[in-house]
Amino acid sequence: MSRLEVRDLTVGYEGAPVLHGVDVEVPERELLAIVGPSGCGKTTLLRTIAGLLRARSGEIRIGLRMVTTHGIHLAPEKRRIGWVPQDAALFPHLTVAENVAFGMLAGRGSSRAARRAAGSDEVRRLLDLVDLGPLAARQPGQLSGGQAQRVALARALASGPELVLLDEPFGALDPMLRAELRASVRELLRAEGVTGILVTHDQAEALSIADRVAVMRGGQVLQLGTPEEVYRSPATPWVAGFVGDAVFLTGVLHGDEVVTGLGRMRAVPAADASGQAPADGSEVTVLVRPEEVRVRRADAPSVATPADEVELDGIVTEVEYTGHDAMLVVALADGQRLRARVTASGLVPRGSEVRVSIAGPVLAYAPATD
Repeated sequence: MSRLEVRDLTVGYEGAPVLHGVDVEVPERELLAIVGPSGCGKTTLLRTIAGLLRARSGEIRIGLRMVTTHGIHLAPEKRRIGWVPQDAALFPHLTVAENVAFGMLAGRGSSRAARRAAGSDEVRRLLDLVDLGPLAARQPGQLSGGQAQRVALARALASGPELVLLDEPFGALDPMLRAELRASVRELLRAEGVTGILVTHDQAEALSIADRVAVMRGGQVLQLGTPEEVYRSPATPWVAGFVGDAVFLTGVLHGDEVVTGLGRMRAVPAADASGQAPADGSEVTVLVRPEEVRVRRADAPSVATPADEVELDGIVTEVEYTGHDAMLVVALADGQRLRARVTASGLVPRGSEVRVSIAGPVLAYAPATD
């Protein structure tokens, strides 16, 4: 079993706390992606799980083994954890095969032992697994960035780990290679039946390949859930704005509807951390995703809309074209601006007069204090 459980974890440097009561669970064979702004504690959490940092309090359990708790700090080499850093960190004096073989020694071997093990069936299997079998005799300096990261992954898997930690392993790669490699990593972890944790600054990356996503801020986990839960039902307005594009409106909640400057919309009251939802009749912050903003040319035939859905006049002031879709910025008559995501076929040129509406239901939060 390789389930990871982190309970009430507190970690600090030189007296200053960095992690505050962090709770994380990763079921066996799943990949957790951790996202958050710089300095939020992502890498500190990863290093503490690996045993490179001591916790002030809390527990870490990997499978059936307690590796961190009061009075217990299992050494990193005894935790059965594989590590894939951002820069691959291959040994320059060892070949590709020897680097992978070194991983099999779990930190207890030498360069000489790695050279002896480089021709083993297991090393050949791992290199074939990452599609680098023909490059076994190459030196690290002869590899591309993507190839080096594949070697680092094979080396991390060589020791038969229960858990693999990936610390922004795709950060230095170009976008096309990054997309290709992250898909390969997901497939490899599943094939090997290994639980994984990926730290990344790329929210789209986290949502696209992870089974679960943890959003961190200020040394705490604000939300942990499936990618769909985190995107569709963010715990706070801050989480909503961090994991995707968001439009925020103010309004007043009335039952299952909210009245805003854009009209009356169907709404779902969102509970806060204590489980309390905004009260009926109270002012709320309304989350609208850009893909929920409907846009049509003012001179286009009207389409059937719900009776309570209001269309407002506006002008397209900006177009951010990405090929498969585009983001429009629409200036309304009252000066408010909305961001709307449209498909390539629904692209409207800058300067066009349009009509916009919101496709609910929307989430309604108590006014944000963060």
